[in-house]
Amino acid sequence: WQEKRGLRELRVLENLKNTIFETDEHVLPKCEQAMHDNLNETLKRLQAANNMIHRLREREREERKLQADKLTAREEKCVAHWEKFMEEQQNKRAEVDEEHRKAMERLKEQYSEMEKELAKYASF
Repeated sequence: WQEKRGLRELRVLENLKNTIFETDEHVLPKCEQAMHDNLNETLKRLQAANNMIHRLREREREERKLQADKLTAREEKCVAHWEKFMEEQQNKRAEVDEEHRKAMERLKEQYSEMEKELAKYASF
């Protein structure tokens, strides 16, 4: 009975030794290779994603600059338009003021003439 038990334990130990050898020689290298391959593939994908993000950010930066340039150009155009408008208003104001001054002069002359005419009749 003791001898059978010893043989069974020897077989269990032999099986364990074989399992450990199989794991060490075949399973672990396969796992390491699979892990290495997967990590390399993951690294390549991450690098590709990083490159895509970099290109997208660059395009976005260029688009923002283009929009800012357009906005600046529109603002400059509006300022130039406003300055021209204000200059035209100033010129129109000057014209109106001059017309008013001339009209006032004509009215003064007209009233002056009317006063002279009235003065003629008042002396009677």
